[in-house]
Amino acid sequence: MGFLGDIGSAIMTPLYYAVSGVLLAWHKLFSTFLSEDSGWTWALAIVGLTVTIRALLIPLFVKQIKSSRNMQLLQPQIKELQKKYGHDRERLTQEQMKLWKETGTNPFASCLPLLLQMPIFFALFRVIDQAAKNGAEGARGFLSGGDAESLSQAKLLGAKIADTFVNTDLTQTRVLTMALVVAMCITQFTTQRQLMSKNMPPDAMSGPYAQQQKMLLYVLPIVFAVGGVAFPLGVLFYWTTSNLWTMGQQFYVIRNNPAPGTPAFKAKQERDKKHGKAVTADPLKELEEPHPKPPVRQQPKNQSRNQRKKKGNRS
Repeated sequence: MGFLGDIGSAIMTPLYYAVSGVLLAWHKLFSTFLSEDSGWTWALAIVGLTVTIRALLIPLFVKQIKSSRNMQLLQPQIKELQKKYGHDRERLTQEQMKLWKETGTNPFASCLPLLLQMPIFFALFRVIDQAAKNGAEGARGFLSGGDAESLSQAKLLGAKIADTFVNTDLTQTRVLTMALVVAMCITQFTTQRQLMSKNMPPDAMSGPYAQQQKMLLYVLPIVFAVGGVAFPLGVLFYWTTSNLWTMGQQFYVIRNNPAPGTPAFKAKQERDKKHGKAVTADPLKELEEPHPKPPVRQQPKNQSRNQRKKKGNRS
């Protein structure tokens, strides 16, 4: 298998056990009132697996939110550094890294939830794919031969959980696959658009970062549409459920804890004011507002000796 294959196996094998273990736990729970071989049982078990994983990632999501807030608050200082060291890219990078370290900000924290989900996603794909291709012999992790056979044959609305759009002629499978792919694309587009329109400050809507976000707004749904037809239905259930979780989670955060300097933050201030709650000041706006200059003390005018003498005589 080779050195790289051994490394890949060492990484993925524990994930096979983790994913299959959680999947079987939910399958056992739903088997108490549904047939253990039913497609509904396996589909709900996959949804349960998704909820479990996303719940475990909540602490990382909170860290991501805090890091995002810090990045917003640091924008005025970042702009000053860019003005000061714009001609020296190396020095600018050093100063930015120093600023992030001093404030405990990690600009890459937003990538952590996605990076951690990818191995889990591929582990689930392998578990379902091997069960579909090899039946009982394709068991991975805690899945027994009987579990793998049950998963490979389970049907939901006439479509096999383990089938893909490209490897079947069943109309039911293709219709359900396309429905899930459309749901994935809509949820991804809605989530990205919600982030750009409500939770990004006006300054961030221009420049390379904004162009990147706009590109992702349209590119990611296309990637999902093209790649989705090659994944088993069970994996699409995981993907769609995860997208729905992300959309709901982001909606809650944008409404209740929006980023400073954004339309969502202003909307929350107006809601709080309307309901008589304490209105939180926008920290980003406070940082950008110039501090009032202290009043200049007027110095007494210099007078000649004759002027002072005349003033004294009048008194």
